[in-house]
Amino acid sequence: MNDATLIRERVLRGLALNRTPGYHYTGNFLEFSFERVTEPLVHMTMPAGPHITEANGNCNYAMVAVFADMAMAANIRAGHQPYSRLATVQMNLQFTGAPMTGALQLESRLQDYIAGITSKQGATTVTVTANGKPVCLGTGAFMVLDPPPGVALYNMELRKAGDPPVAPLDENLLTSEERKVLMVADAAIARMQSGEAFIQGFLGVRTHQLENAAKGELKNGPHIGNRVGHVQGGITMGLGIATAEAALPANWMLSSVTAWYISPGEGRTLKARSKVVHRGRLTAVVRTEIFGKNNRRVMEMTTAHASKSSS
Repeated sequence: MNDATLIRERVLRGLALNRTPGYHYTGNFLEFSFERVTEPLVHMTMPAGPHITEANGNCNYAMVAVFADMAMAANIRAGHQPYSRLATVQMNLQFTGAPMTGALQLESRLQDYIAGITSKQGATTVTVTANGKPVCLGTGAFMVLDPPPGVALYNMELRKAGDPPVAPLDENLLTSEERKVLMVADAAIARMQSGEAFIQGFLGVRTHQLENAAKGELKNGPHIGNRVGHVQGGITMGLGIATAEAALPANWMLSSVTAWYISPGEGRTLKARSKVVHRGRLTAVVRTEIFGKNNRRVMEMTTAHASKSSS
């Protein structure tokens, strides 16, 4: 079975999983395996495949961010109701530069709840590994929220490797919303013939380099939304990372990202703008702002970059 067929089957299986309420399409598409979910400790695996890899074989940064985001949130959710709605307040990811190839594993831990504040926020840490080596270290803060008015939330079904398989949906039986997801996927599969990685086309992030700056854009849709229809937080971070990278020449490698989540990723389109605030011989720093509906600020982000070695 070739890559295009495997990817299309995964897209349709994700749609089948998504018919059970409680989760969101991004998580169902990635098919996380939740091996252990407790408030103190979470173990998860993200299966490898051509659906999430870039042309260099590494896992897409946005997918790593979704993976880390979902794991650290799982720590908090395990101490509350299984259907609890959480908002990412802040997330930091430090990349080691080790190849992000093959299946990724992670371990996330609840550190404590933040004292002396009016909201319920938990602080967490995460370590992501690939091929037995750490590839990403992170921290996050997550806040427990009520659902939006008129939105019912359901318990999340946490599947793991070895659970009974779910068959892909028959594409002739798709709803209009499900057909939108398949159309985006088919367009991304078609662009693979020109060398673009599937995940680039599927997420739909587009960037444009400017002088010491860049701008980026992401169209919202059911394939990248969370349980209440806002752009999933890890994907919002992925838009910021892609735009920040576009502001620098190709000889710079992302080393870390710190993001502050200011408002939900609402609206038909999220727009990002990045500005290089420092570029030295060995390190660079980029500030990125992301805006959504009515030009409302969604995220503030700072990324650090390191000059790649010539070897």
